Parts: sequence; C-alpha cells; structure tokens
Amino acid sequence: MRRIGGSKKDKKDEPIEYGPLGPGHAPAKDPMKGVRGVQAGTLIMEAITVFLVLTVILRIDEGHYWTTLNQVYVGVVGGAHVLLAFLQRFSWGLWVAVGLQVFVLLGGLIVHASMGIVGIIFVLVWWYLLHLRSNLIERMKRGLLTTQHM
Repeated sequence: MRRIGGSKKDKKDEPIEYGPLGPGHAPAKDPMKGVRGVQAGTLIMEAITVFLVLTVILRIDEGHYWTTLNQVYVGVVGGAHVLLAFLQRFSWGLWVAVGLQVFVLLGGLIVHASMGIVGIIFVLVWWYLLHLRSNLIERMKRGLLTTQHM
C-alpha cells in the first residue's frame, strides 16, 4: 500500500492509506443507499418487536400492566419506529433512530422489563450497524470498493 503525502500534525492532516489501485472514483452504485435500506428494515423489525410488547403487558399478571399510559407509550414508540423507517434518506434520520433507542430502554422502567430487554438487544444491533457503516465509509475513502475501479 502506498501512502499519500501530508503532515502528521493532527488527525485531519494524517495521510490516507490507499489500496493498491489508488483512490479510484466515486462508486458506480451508492453503497450508502444499501446501508440506509438495512437501517429502515431494522426499524421495521424493531417496531414489530415493540408492538409485541403489547401482548406481553396484556397477559402478564392478569393484565396488571395493561394501563392507558403503557398502551399509549408502546404505541407511540412503535409508531415512531415505523415513521423513521421512511425517513432514513435524510442525514438526521440515522441519529434520530439511534436516539429513539433511549425511549425503548426507558420502556423497561415505565412499561415492563420485557421492553427493556428488547431495547438492550436493539441497542446492540444499532451499535453493530454503526460499526459496519463506519467501516464502509473508511473503505470508500481508501478506494477499496470494487465499484470504485470499474
């Protein structure tokens, strides 16, 4: 791999290591579009899982947790997930979806522990999606995608 010049004063000025074919050009197909599709699909799956919490609170302890507050809370959080699935094309959509995980986790305290468990699982899923996204962006910067050299 070859290094491209630059000073090492700070991270901005640090040289980028390019692949053996160089930096290449912009990818023929936008790989971030696929990432946004995965994020939207994850939000839909999470919405389904959050809505399933309604059946849990109805059945547990003979409906003790079946209150208007709990029903509305779960409904609003689940509905927000569905809405955000269609808004992932905007740059702020990802960060709102990540912030929405806080409300799912809070549901473990407000509604029932099962919603908190769902929140923990999906926090891990979103952490992994952000990791994959940053890896893809780094690979694009270095010119390591196949479609950058076609």
